[in-house]
Amino acid sequence: MVKFSKELEAQLIPEWKDAFVNYWHLKKIVKKIKLTQKTQQTQQDHSHDFGLSIFDSARYVLKIFTNRFSSSEHKNEIIQVRSKNGGEEDLNGNDLVQLFSLDDQVKEFFEILDDELNKVNMFYKTKENEFVERGEMLNKQLDILLDLKKLINSRRRKHNQSRKDAFGLLPRSNSLVQTTANYSESGSELEETLSSTTSSPTSDIVSATERNVVMNFNGSPARSPSKSSKIGNKPKTMGMRIDIPATTPTRTITALTSMLWEDLVNNPKKEGPGDFIYRKKIQCAEKMIRGAFVELYRGLGLLKTYSSLNMVAFVKILKKFDKVSNRSSENYMKVVKRSHFISSDKVVRLGDEVESIFTKHFTDNDRKKAMKYLRPQQNKDTHMLTFLVGLFTGCFVTLFIVYAILVHFSGMFTSQVGYMQTVYPIFSIFALLSLHLFLYGCNLYMWKSKRINYNFIFELSPSTELKYRDVFLICTSLMTAVVGAMVVHLLLGSMVIVPHGLDAIPAFLLILSTGFLICPFNVFYRPSRYYFLRVMRNIICSPFYKVVMVDFFMADQLTSQIPLLRHMESTACYIFAECFKTHDYATCHSSKLYRELAYVISFMPYYWRAMQCARRWFDEGETSHLANLGKYVSAMVAAGARLTFAMQPTRFWWIVVIISTSVATIYQLYWDFVKDWGLLNKKCKHPWLRDELILKNKSVYFGSIALNLVLRLAWIESILHLKMGAIEYRLVDFLLASLEIFRRGHWNFYRLENEHLSNVGKFRAVNMVPLPFCDVEFDA
Repeated sequence: MVKFSKELEAQLIPEWKDAFVNYWHLKKIVKKIKLTQKTQQTQQDHSHDFGLSIFDSARYVLKIFTNRFSSSEHKNEIIQVRSKNGGEEDLNGNDLVQLFSLDDQVKEFFEILDDELNKVNMFYKTKENEFVERGEMLNKQLDILLDLKKLINSRRRKHNQSRKDAFGLLPRSNSLVQTTANYSESGSELEETLSSTTSSPTSDIVSATERNVVMNFNGSPARSPSKSSKIGNKPKTMGMRIDIPATTPTRTITALTSMLWEDLVNNPKKEGPGDFIYRKKIQCAEKMIRGAFVELYRGLGLLKTYSSLNMVAFVKILKKFDKVSNRSSENYMKVVKRSHFISSDKVVRLGDEVESIFTKHFTDNDRKKAMKYLRPQQNKDTHMLTFLVGLFTGCFVTLFIVYAILVHFSGMFTSQVGYMQTVYPIFSIFALLSLHLFLYGCNLYMWKSKRINYNFIFELSPSTELKYRDVFLICTSLMTAVVGAMVVHLLLGSMVIVPHGLDAIPAFLLILSTGFLICPFNVFYRPSRYYFLRVMRNIICSPFYKVVMVDFFMADQLTSQIPLLRHMESTACYIFAECFKTHDYATCHSSKLYRELAYVISFMPYYWRAMQCARRWFDEGETSHLANLGKYVSAMVAAGARLTFAMQPTRFWWIVVIISTSVATIYQLYWDFVKDWGLLNKKCKHPWLRDELILKNKSVYFGSIALNLVLRLAWIESILHLKMGAIEYRLVDFLLASLEIFRRGHWNFYRLENEHLSNVGKFRAVNMVPLPFCDVEFDA
């Protein structure tokens, strides 16, 4: 049977851990009480064994009598559940809890229990109020959305009316039609209804302002009274604006293009471009509101879990206390049951209302479909998945041993330089990618075991997320296919059966893998594959949209995969230049275009990451993002210097490489340790680390700092002028690339640990989806 302490640790919400009842501390106090009673009992038994004098016997009997008499009097001794807010909120009213002993440890137990009960109630009430307010805001947003959709449908039905009928009564100066709205409170806590007014002749007209895209409509419910103000001699009127954040390139293009259609009102066509853009904005707004409802429902579910787990914790700890002290705490249990976090039903009623609203307006009264959005089911791990991982791992090891034996006896690495020119780049792509996937699978396993909520940080869907077993399956199956292709390539090469088509095997493997990546059928983890493609699209379009965590995290991974990108360049040149026909392997490396593209490819990951920093500074206004941008600019300079030195190994470029790379390395190390990991804080709970640590062994953090430092200095090999052959150079290059990927996988764990602890410190367990409609003032 699993102990409740372990069950609580496994089920509690990680971001709200500090707000839960401290069951473990209370359990320690109960153990102290038990230990004290055992000690007293042992002393009493020892006195009986050696006999008691008449005086001692009389004193012992008197003590027992006094204790019993005292115990009956102590039934009237009381301790009250205290409120920490100075009596502003008395959690239990005039309820008092009777104690049957004034022992210091028992008093300490109930005092701490009071503090924990107050803490739980205060946190629950705070979150409950936040969710109720959020629900009211969402209902207002939904009412505006429904009203806008009615207006659009009305306009589309009247598209055959002439320009005179539609716009003749509207002066040109009034192309911005004002909108007002009045929301009246209903009896429900979430439901609010729009009060209707008389519609004007132009009730179906919707227009957009020039730059701020203010969407106004006349004939919608008017505010009562209408909100207007006069600044100087110009009256100001409240209007409504659709604010669609540019979180994707599609939304950005829609927002930019909408500014070009200022004559939306004057367009009498049924399907004008302005109408299309306007409808797209409404669709984006509907998607945002739908996502906000889903997050609200998830937050309500977390709050219900918080309430139930805390209730069970109080019940368990009071039962332990009763068992140890041989007393009853029923009166205290009554107080707990009447506490706000148990007695309040606002969360339950709000959850039911969200379900009904979501089902009605977003799934056409299809409750089953609505529950797929509101309660997504996680894919369960199967034994077949574990079996396949083991099977492919065994196949990979076996094929690799066979490959090593064939290479040794055929002398492929020593006798055929062309083998390294053709096969090495393509197979290195798969090897480096598989290594990165393997380390990512290890990251997922460690994050899950240490209760780091990576799903929330990356905003992954529970129904489509990749678990560590899935990643290991992809990694092992990919490497099995790659090593199998390498073995077949060697065997056919030794037989000289198809000399001209032999080099097509690696290219065929590359094309097949690309086909699997973009395969439109719902096989081979299609949701995850397409999610990866969308993230890559977002990275490429970095300056034009708002950057989220998963985007810049993936861009950081790309900065460690520059050797892989260079191998892709070599492979593309080898295929498109048809070097496999002429076997002229120097064609690519001697090309000027190839050398120029090498600079572009080396700069691209750093450039994308720098643009993300620039966009974050533009959106958030924090100068730390500009400092982070400087780090990637320094990395670009260092990468360009090393590449130039590889082509022109002169003394001047050797000095430039040392200076630029040293500056970039120091910059990167500081950012790794201080900003990304949050370490090296000497004035904290754990000196030179940070206040909160997930790993219990502090030496692991110091070892990780040293390891990251050593791996960051791997570039020193490029300036040592080591004399190596072509094959040895390739192997060393592959080793250094593998070490950088290993460093990145090692960096990933601590980066997400720091992000998770930041969420824990802010009790942030639910995403606050931005809402599309907001009030604005404009000239009347």
